[in-house]
Amino acid sequence: MSSDAAAVDENDLRERITQFLMRNFPQIEGHGGSHEILDLDVEAGSVTIALGGACEGCGVSPMTTQALEARLPREIPEIQVVRAETSDTFSAGGRGFDPDDVPF
Repeated sequence: MSSDAAAVDENDLRERITQFLMRNFPQIEGHGGSHEILDLDVEAGSVTIALGGACEGCGVSPMTTQALEARLPREIPEIQVVRAETSDTFSAGGRGFDPDDVPF
């Protein structure tokens, strides 16, 4: 483990990533989508983010994914690799958009 990785607090880094998502991508939740950090490897400087709910099948989600992968490392230098994905298993976890909640 490098000394830089050892100095990074995983909980702090996780919180900074969550705040980045809420600040830079409010439309995810505003449009019925959701996000979750699936994996954070402090030593490798990588994070995997799942986009769920209404992000599944959304035509804009590839652009959201590209923006996450480009912008997050610029704002949080401890992260060099970002994997953002949509996943049926994530949306099935009870978070995000539920079509049964739509009143029409």
